[in-house]
Amino acid sequence: MIRENLDKLKLRIDLACSKAGKKSGQVTLVAVTKNRAVSEIKEAIACGLFEIGENRIQEALLKFNELNQVSGLKWHLIGHLQSNKAKEAVKIFDLIHSVDSYKLAQEINKQAEKINKLQQILIEVNVSGEKSKFGINPDGLTDLIRQVSLLNNVKVLGLMTVAPIAQDPEEVRPYFRKLREIRDDINKLQTPDSKLLTLSMGMTDDFEVAIEEGADIIRLGRAIFE
Repeated sequence: MIRENLDKLKLRIDLACSKAGKKSGQVTLVAVTKNRAVSEIKEAIACGLFEIGENRIQEALLKFNELNQVSGLKWHLIGHLQSNKAKEAVKIFDLIHSVDSYKLAQEINKQAEKINKLQQILIEVNVSGEKSKFGINPDGLTDLIRQVSLLNNVKVLGLMTVAPIAQDPEEVRPYFRKLREIRDDINKLQTPDSKLLTLSMGMTDDFEVAIEEGADIIRLGRAIFE
């Protein structure tokens, strides 16, 4: 089933990339493995998926320990991260998508310095303004990036957002477009070596629209495993 799902997804991703003027290889598919068994993850890996996205630290630790012999895996933290979990997160994850405060970035930097690691991160932006969602308000984003850029063991690669739930993906297109525009506006002020290149946006119900609006990373769970 997973292989069949991935074959179908590839066609849909290719089509969305074509509409966006991108090659399909320019979009990274992260398999969201929250509540998925290790056997399911191994099946996805056998199909060529090596980007693993986890929401919770404790669950990720268990899976990481079971899969640490598999070469080539890249681990993404896509769920909210509390500062007191930064130590464990830095040990596991190649890319942390959900940094939304300077306090958290400082703690990540502190823990990364201890193990001599340059931790790659994305800044989570609450584009929709929903109180139920994490992420920094767009108004504070430029200042946060400026502060984080001074930390030696953290590297900001780009931005992430979670769109509102909607019946029609077209309803959330404006939020993805807004994140891209925010990224582009910030980049006008950045030096070439500090430009934000990555946009992590789009999930099972809206990833095609996200790709069309500039997503570089999409985070899919149900579309792969169900």
